[in-house]
Amino acid sequence: MKDSAVSAEQTRPAERTTGDLARAAVSGWLGTAMEFMDFQLYSLAAAIVFNKLFFPDVSPAIGLIAAMATYGVGYVARLAGAVYFGRMGDRLGRKKVLYITVLLMGASTTLIGVLPTYGTIGIMAPVLLVVLRLAQGFGAGAEIAGATVLLAEYAPAKRRGLVSSLVSLGTNSGTLAASGLWAVLLAVLTEDQLLSWGWRLPFLLSFAMMLFAVWLRRGLKESPVFEERADVVDGVALDRDEVESAIAQAGEQQGGVLAAGVRQRKGRAFFLALALRFGQAGNSGLIQTFLVGYIATNLAVDRSVPTDAIVYGSLVGFATVPFVGLLGDRVGRRVLYLVVSALTMVLAFPVMLLITSGTTPGVMIGMVLGLNVGVLGLFSLESVTMAELFGARTRFTQLALAKEIGGILATAIGPVLAATLTAVTGSWWPIAAMLVVYSLITFVGAYLAPETRGRYLVRLEDAV
Repeated sequence: MKDSAVSAEQTRPAERTTGDLARAAVSGWLGTAMEFMDFQLYSLAAAIVFNKLFFPDVSPAIGLIAAMATYGVGYVARLAGAVYFGRMGDRLGRKKVLYITVLLMGASTTLIGVLPTYGTIGIMAPVLLVVLRLAQGFGAGAEIAGATVLLAEYAPAKRRGLVSSLVSLGTNSGTLAASGLWAVLLAVLTEDQLLSWGWRLPFLLSFAMMLFAVWLRRGLKESPVFEERADVVDGVALDRDEVESAIAQAGEQQGGVLAAGVRQRKGRAFFLALALRFGQAGNSGLIQTFLVGYIATNLAVDRSVPTDAIVYGSLVGFATVPFVGLLGDRVGRRVLYLVVSALTMVLAFPVMLLITSGTTPGVMIGMVLGLNVGVLGLFSLESVTMAELFGARTRFTQLALAKEIGGILATAIGPVLAATLTAVTGSWWPIAAMLVVYSLITFVGAYLAPETRGRYLVRLEDAV
């Protein structure tokens, strides 16, 4: 046991300058942008071309379901990555994990761009696609959680919502970049050019982004909250037995701090975070993934319209995300969660009526509204609230698991379920109903959750 763990003279972390905060903010934004660019590139490709390139011997409807399923398997790998890298991040620090995850994501995405198709190697093509999707997901499983934790732990308490919202801007930036690339490809390439080589370009271009992200993270300092933790000695967290031994030898105050982190009964904060995650994750899978393919396949509009709508919605999101983050710093997280999730439920059917109107303006307005209220607005709140719900000792692991389990239950399964229900019913109403259900779960979670604004993040125990 390391006796220095309980010393009142334990070394304080180095001061973080404005430059350090800026580097952490850019690093968190860029890594998350890369993650969502990679996943959005894949989701759009799955919706637009992968059913023809990797599943050509089935009907269009079955091909779309199969392509959505390969999109979903990445979320299973994300869960494994959340467990593995989350525990590493809580024990060894946030910085080390974020360096590894960005390398793994970037390499996997680049390799998708050089895959042979079904017409070249047959069944091995979708098999290799799934393998790379799994590798991509394994790295991504801790990327956004790590970036969320890092920014929340770096940010001043009074501006934590605004600074943490940069993670959401990263998702928005990645979505915009991927959607923009696909919009250009669809506008300038013929169908034959797109299917023969054009679809590869976005995946290959992600390599340059990976190199810059790796360079940026090499100079990043560790989270000050991680270094301040009472259970961290020489950059490594003590295991449970070491902490229990330290408690026995510590004074009343220090022993109480350590005991709060290891003896609190876990679970309530996690399930509340999972409920908060559900609305954003489910709505994202429906709006940013499924609807793109559904509109292109079932509505009499040009195939570029849904991708253009995502681009415009992402541009509007550059105002939505920081505004919601700033508002959360002013009025609190809980009340804003209730308002945004309720607004999403109210708008679900009108938004789907606009989208299914068959007119370009209707599709555009509906997609922009749905994306900014039901996805980006909730994501801006999620980025800070989930970090504040968890204690410092297990924040990375619990946050990563809440995000990824929510992703599997909502984002991954949602598009497949929506494809099945719309095929069976021949109608759009199941999509609107799913938007309502996802948002209602988040509303209930917010109602039951405590207000976390301004919480001291060095505390080892959860907020509830």
